[in-house]
Amino acid sequence: MTIFIQSLDFNLWDLIGDGPNLPTVTLENGDVVPKPRNLYDDNDRKRVQINAKAKHIIICAINSNDFNRISSCISAKEMWDRLEVTYEGANQVKETKISMLVHEYEMFTMNENEDIKSMFSRFTNIIYALQALDKTYSNSEMVRKILRCLPRSWMP
Repeated sequence: MTIFIQSLDFNLWDLIGDGPNLPTVTLENGDVVPKPRNLYDDNDRKRVQINAKAKHIIICAINSNDFNRISSCISAKEMWDRLEVTYEGANQVKETKISMLVHEYEMFTMNENEDIKSMFSRFTNIIYALQALDKTYSNSEMVRKILRCLPRSWMP
């Protein structure tokens, strides 16, 4: 989803990461409130438009359960943050997921009566899940791991 949004317009990705910076006005008592639409200038309209575009892209890319989770969000950043917590979790949850997947990677072996295709499929699922959480292994590390996990019948 990150790559998709960046490929459409990198400004959208910046907006999602940094926040919408929606137009506001400061009242006499010091309160900052959203600027009324009838007072928008061209710059304000551009900022609101790019936030709406980013929200639209996010909404089109999610299922109905996720839509219910984020439908009350005002900004694309707020939507993204909520989805991020849902799928990655807070830092502590993310670290726990990484730890569990690293353990699964380290303990990985080819199952008895398993063909190479299904073994490799299981292995790549672990690798992709780790990559999604920003934990990567080099190609040489992965090749050595696969070679170590093969049963004796695969030895020359």
